[in-house]
Amino acid sequence: MAAAASIRERQTVALKRMLNFNVPHVKNSTGEPVWKVLIYDRFGQDIISPLLSVKELRDMGITLHLLLHSDRDPIPDVPAVYFVMPTEENIDRMCQDLRNQLYESYYLNFISAISRSKLEDIANAALAASAVTQVAKVFDQYLNFITLEDDMFVLCNQNKELVSYRAINRPDITDTEMETVMDTIVDSLFCFFVTLGAVPIIRCSRGTAAEMVAVKLDKKLRENLRDARNSLFTGDTLGAGQFSFQRPLLVLVDRNIDLATPLHHTWTYQALVHDVLDFHLNRVNLEESSGVENSPAGARPKRKNKKSYDLTPVDKFWQKHKGSPFPEVAESVQQELESYRAQEDEVKRLKSIMGLEGEDEGAISMLSDNTAKLTSAVSSLPELLEKKRLIDLHTNVATAVLEHIKARKLDVYFEYEEKIMSKTTLDKSLLDIISDPDAGTPEDKMRLFLIYYISTQQAPSEADLEQYKKALTDAGCNLNPLQYIKQWKAFTKMASAPASYGNTTTKPMGLLSRVMNTGSQFVMEGVKNLVLKQQNLPVTRILDNLMEMKSNPETDDYRYFDPKMLRGNDSSVPRNKNPFQEGKQGKHILYGCSELFNATQFINQLSQLGQK
Repeated sequence: MAAAASIRERQTVALKRMLNFNVPHVKNSTGEPVWKVLIYDRFGQDIISPLLSVKELRDMGITLHLLLHSDRDPIPDVPAVYFVMPTEENIDRMCQDLRNQLYESYYLNFISAISRSKLEDIANAALAASAVTQVAKVFDQYLNFITLEDDMFVLCNQNKELVSYRAINRPDITDTEMETVMDTIVDSLFCFFVTLGAVPIIRCSRGTAAEMVAVKLDKKLRENLRDARNSLFTGDTLGAGQFSFQRPLLVLVDRNIDLATPLHHTWTYQALVHDVLDFHLNRVNLEESSGVENSPAGARPKRKNKKSYDLTPVDKFWQKHKGSPFPEVAESVQQELESYRAQEDEVKRLKSIMGLEGEDEGAISMLSDNTAKLTSAVSSLPELLEKKRLIDLHTNVATAVLEHIKARKLDVYFEYEEKIMSKTTLDKSLLDIISDPDAGTPEDKMRLFLIYYISTQQAPSEADLEQYKKALTDAGCNLNPLQYIKQWKAFTKMASAPASYGNTTTKPMGLLSRVMNTGSQFVMEGVKNLVLKQQNLPVTRILDNLMEMKSNPETDDYRYFDPKMLRGNDSSVPRNKNPFQEGKQGKHILYGCSELFNATQFINQLSQLGQK
């Protein structure tokens, strides 16, 4: 999909077009936008919030954005753009809005396609309320997925327990429940490909939930292509023409092919933030303790301030360092801070020129529109202040991460698990780490043990297992997750050998000098400076085999679907033997998942599955 914009851009463009009453949004058009209100449900909110800031909404004329099911006052002279799922209760509420004549006109946009019968309900309500002329447009947007990054999306957030690992793997799931789960997943994937403007070739493993999704998605795409008049994939409606020369390959894999990776302790910035902090839909929430050190004896500890920060693609530091090993991030924050301090006098000077000493940042950002009219020297002030805001943000986030690393010895866990997963000789015994009261939380210990249990070729003997279980129990662990993994391992009998993780190790480097300075914000003493090595995780290998059309026992029996072929013949034989790649630029890979969880959330699911 080389020529194509990223999925993030495509979804953003689609949202802007919707907010512009479904007319393409022209960037540099002069004149005021049409003022309007945006009414969304929680699903719509989750789709919009990672992509458009409040300021961007305002630039598009959105003066108010409100939840559909909140108490809303009538604003009779303003058009309303709705962006909601076509559910029974949402439609009832929209019909009620029509009856109460809340707005001047109604642009109804459904996140996912609305059924004929529900559309008739709206039409009847509009008739009854004599509001037919006010309902300006009704659109199916096919935007039922959440894009978090240029090449990363999740299917849902609101009802994620419906499609969770636990939901699909519970022993008592009924066929009808399983159908509902699969339909939910397929609907989102269908929307994803409509937005991408391309019909994929689908590959999946046999006998798994992935296969059920593939069969249903193939059928849904096929039916849509067959109805030429209404097909969502014809012509250039979505600018799809630009990459029709190369179709995307969709590889569907079941989480069960690799249960170790989601439990693995991490060492890169973004993965750590997701693992140890409250990080959700690109926003991190921190509790900043204001400490009690210097308060008089017996004083109550001060209230914790809750702060939230958005980590977005606009944040250059985040874009550059989210994949870097943590010590490198700490060093870079420190460097940024020092280079800013060098400019701080300049900021003071600029502020005094503008008569802004001691002003709050808010007042200054209001001024930023006029700065250009002042002098060129002053125009750099907003830029410097933005730089300062990002440094403060990353200082706070990285400090919060570092506290966890030090308190829980996460560097030790990360390094040890890497050795287990790459079958390297271990320098100290697993029992020692589990029994060390200073190393990690009970959950850290459980994660480590599960990785060992999943990755090992030779399961520990019953006697050894009892010894491990006792150590885990003594350390305060809940053994339910192990109970489930044990059943899972027996059940799969590892039809093949355990997933291999490539034989790589992390090399400790000399500790970083800059961060070790006493002058640094980050006291990194005792934290290992581990450098990442290339790891080939199971998903990476599977993808590589299928993209390169390599023969490999791991993927040879993957099913092959091409929804564009007239007759749906299930062959595992790819018709096209050419490797999938993006012209000269090599491969372009997008990752998606039915739910994005961190290790704590995953352990909780395993625990529920393992309950007696």
